[in-house]
Amino acid sequence: MHSILTIYLKEMKEVLRDRKTLIFMIILPTLIMPVLFQVMFSFMEKQEKKAQAEKIPIALVRGELTPELVELFKNQDGFELVDGFTDESEFKAAIKEDKIKLGLAIPAETAEILEYGSQLEVSVYYNNASLTSKVIPRTQVVFDQYNEQLRKARFTALGVGGASKQNGIMEPSIIKKIGIADDRERWGEGFGGLLPYLLIIFCFVGALYPAIDIGAGEKERGTLETLLLTPVPRSYLVLGKFLVIFTTSMTAALLTVTSMGVWIAIKAETMLKFALGEVLSAMSFVDYALMALTLVPLAMVIACVMLSISIYAKNFKEAQSYAAPLQFVFIIPAFLAFLPGVELTWGWAMMPVTNTSLAIKELVKGTIDYRMLAVIFGSTLVFAMAALGFCVKWFHREDVLFRD
Repeated sequence: MHSILTIYLKEMKEVLRDRKTLIFMIILPTLIMPVLFQVMFSFMEKQEKKAQAEKIPIALVRGELTPELVELFKNQDGFELVDGFTDESEFKAAIKEDKIKLGLAIPAETAEILEYGSQLEVSVYYNNASLTSKVIPRTQVVFDQYNEQLRKARFTALGVGGASKQNGIMEPSIIKKIGIADDRERWGEGFGGLLPYLLIIFCFVGALYPAIDIGAGEKERGTLETLLLTPVPRSYLVLGKFLVIFTTSMTAALLTVTSMGVWIAIKAETMLKFALGEVLSAMSFVDYALMALTLVPLAMVIACVMLSISIYAKNFKEAQSYAAPLQFVFIIPAFLAFLPGVELTWGWAMMPVTNTSLAIKELVKGTIDYRMLAVIFGSTLVFAMAALGFCVKWFHREDVLFRD
């Protein structure tokens, strides 16, 4: 054990001298999550304020035929009536020039349509290429109010009084939705898939440069031969190097979780304005601790795989070329937690990487089955031990260590 510790301290000292390692192991994980959340919540707050303050300039052609509708638009916050339009053919150019956002063309035969109780069809012109446009949803609110007025007038004309009878004719039967999931579970379903995805990326990034440096990097520097001549079993050398990579990988993940928790504690009051903020604030210290714990065996797997590749590579550049596509081996299974219908079952609990993503997702939702958490930890640990055994065997092969 003393030999393993000596190797570990020696390798760790060399790794910490590398500026890239410090950036990817400490600086990025510490800053990226708070910055990411700050940008996201600032954007959400800005968009909410913008939506409330934004005035939508609209124009109506033949609006005098529906004075009640015109009045509703005047009284509705967020709309500004623009005069001077006599024909709907003018709408297209005006919308492109941003003079108006919305053009409504009232049919010329509106009086007859309303008199006979037929359905009135109003043509609405808008820029449907804008993905962020809220014009149609806000216009629909006004038309819902207008339709309610027309319905009441027609029911009164037919002699049908009382809101209950009127609603019974319009909708003879309805369903009453009673959702049993709380806000944390509902919002955690979406965000819970994103969080493990980011954490696994940082686990991988935290292991990347140290692994390449203490394997392929030593080959380039010519220090690997000297290390092999020391009276230390090769299995001890592998364990020492593995522990260094595991440390940097877990450090990156833990700093990510810690910085996120600290940021949430500081910004709790601001975040509670949003449903997602309530979810994050509802998570306890135990949730964050279990989240970090589930990453331990996965970080071990990543460390073993990265060390095996680094030992095999002839030089630093070759190791980087192998590591670049390898990230998809971890990222794609992590992404599966995003997909609808993929839930944490006993089958998924045995699937490496995906099981960790789903476990973190369930922790965010607050619906984790702790028995399944133990299975996830144990199954991933078995894969980690198998990967470590392969890594030791790999290190004993001269044709791997000294490829020409």
